[in-house]
Parts: sequence; C-alpha cells; structure tokens
Amino acid sequence: MGPAIRVHSLAEARIALDVALALERPVTLVSARGGAGHAGPGWWRALVAIARAEYPTVAMTTILDCDDCAGDALASLREGVEQICFRGRPDVAEKLRTIAAQCAAEVTSDLPLGLDLRDLRDPHLACVVWLREEKLHV
Repeated sequence: MGPAIRVHSLAEARIALDVALALERPVTLVSARGGAGHAGPGWWRALVAIARAEYPTVAMTTILDCDDCAGDALASLREGVEQICFRGRPDVAEKLRTIAAQCAAEVTSDLPLGLDLRDLRDPHLACVVWLREEKLHV
C-alpha cells in the first residue's frame, strides 16, 4: 500500500495519480470521511474504474470510508467496492469482514494517515512533496 491521499473528486484523484505516475510511486486513494454516505458507493466505484483505466501502470490501493454506518458498508460491498473502512462496533465489523470475503473485498477499521487535498491552494505541489517525503521513509 502506498502513501495515502484523501480525494474528494475525480479531478483530485487525477492530480494524485499524475504525481504518482511521474514519481513512479504507489499510492492509496482514500475517499472523504464518510464518503460512502455522502457521495455513495456507486460514485466511488466509478471514480476508481476511471482512475484504473486512465492510470493502468500506477500501483494504487483505494479505500472508501464508511465511517460507522453498517448500511453504507453493506451497500458498498454490494456495489463491488474492493476495500472499505468501517469504524463501527467490532461485532458488526466482523460480520462485514465475513461478507466482504465472499465478495473478494476487504474491510479495515483504520484509515492510513494521509494528505487531504480538499481546499489546498496547490494540490499538485502538495502531492509532489507528500509522495517524495514518504519515499524517504520507506
């Protein structure tokens, strides 16, 4: 899994992936906090599909944040989202992991710390600095 970058739009995902491609770095795209409930799993799945089609050589991991909403987590798994973050009750998380395994998906309860591109004046430069800095710590 590469350094995490929180994206709120396809445009932000493209910025992160442009930089990852130029620096030959893996990257983890993370949705907005509670993104499954805000934009929905269909939006995230479409964003990921476009990103993978446009950047086939970039090693990327993608995580849709479901916060503590089990319904959003289930909807995300039904939609075919490959990795979600669920921070609800542990017993519910375990049930979600069982369901996810049947869908070839993964459920995590921790989001990696990362760079949030929302409201940055120069998100491209921020990505360059972030991915270069993270490379020094690998």
